Amino acid sequence: MSTQAIESLSEDTVRRIADERDEPEWLRQTRLDALAALETAELPDVIQTPGRRWTDLEALDFEALVDPLNQADETERTAGDDEVVVLPFTEALAEYGDVIEANFGSVLDPEHNYLTALSVALFTTGTFVYVPEGVDVEDVTVRAEMNSRSLFSQTLVVAEESSSVTILESIKTGESEVADDRYFSNLVEVVAGENANVQFGSLQNLDTDSYTYSLKRAVTDTYATVDWIESNFGSKLTRSDIETELDGDGSESQIVGTFFGTDDQHFDINARVWHQAEQTTADLVTRGVLDDVARSVYEGVQDVGEDAWNTSSYQRENTLMLSDDAEADASPKLIIHNHDTEASHSATVGQVDAEDLFYLESRSIDSRTARNMLVEGFFVPVLEEIAVDEFRDDVEDLVVERLQ
Repeated sequence: MSTQAIESLSEDTVRRIADERDEPEWLRQTRLDALAALETAELPDVIQTPGRRWTDLEALDFEALVDPLNQADETERTAGDDEVVVLPFTEALAEYGDVIEANFGSVLDPEHNYLTALSVALFTTGTFVYVPEGVDVEDVTVRAEMNSRSLFSQTLVVAEESSSVTILESIKTGESEVADDRYFSNLVEVVAGENANVQFGSLQNLDTDSYTYSLKRAVTDTYATVDWIESNFGSKLTRSDIETELDGDGSESQIVGTFFGTDDQHFDINARVWHQAEQTTADLVTRGVLDDVARSVYEGVQDVGEDAWNTSSYQRENTLMLSDDAEADASPKLIIHNHDTEASHSATVGQVDAEDLFYLESRSIDSRTARNMLVEGFFVPVLEEIAVDEFRDDVEDLVVERLQ
């Protein structure tokens, strides 16, 4: 897919961002390398079926959407344990610069595609989470409001050996005088050390004048676990990629996804796991609902490497259609290079069950209430996979809000 030049971007722009944040030379050079990569980088791949490309990223007018020197956000970070470090990059670099330098870009290549390179070159907000060896902390929260035309965010999580952390992040549209379309980019890297446990929940509820791109990627060491919870309710167009590379023996990952689209919202949801070591386990669970003329496309990939003996990998994706005009496509994939593997995948797209609806209506429940009850019940299996009560409650509240 072709990309487009952004005339407002230059080395001077990138250097000004780095200077204003007093960044070290290595990070400044990383930004400049990402900027240079824009000349040849391609947009992310999208699902294509005969005669149709489901997500048209080429149509995005980055010249109009990107305003690199006027980024504004209101971000609140909290941590319930003094032993865990939760800081914006501008503060963390002074004290933890060596840790950041050693891990930044080690999981997610800044030049992976056009959108990652654009984000690394221009990010002005983000969070560094550092969990020292043996520390166990549950309540790290990052709540952000977007107050500008464009906003580029970068998060780095480093969990050392035998540590454990639960991180909940959310983004919504704040007070802004911008009346036109907006663009939000969110890159997340998670480094999970030996026997570490990381839970990362993300809730996107931007207004429908926004375009959203997010790529969250983790690498696991021996016996490490990284669990993702990804919920998308807002934005006009959402491209969401969640990826885990299981590099350590006995490591595990779960990816739980939910989305709810109305009007003409479009969701491009992707979950990918690479099994690179022995006795690794993955579970991919996604459920979404579409109403009006909303659209979704899903790709799930389970890739089992030659050395990934005794692997267990499962995938389930279900989309419920509330309108005859909504559209959905799903493409679950198994790539198996090792015969000692237990794996399965499934995907369904369908309407509300007419018999279930008739049963409720025959019990004197009006049709709209009956439909809403069935939709809430549809989300129950995936909500039961969310171990964090606060996050589960937030998702349930947004489902009810959409139904009303």
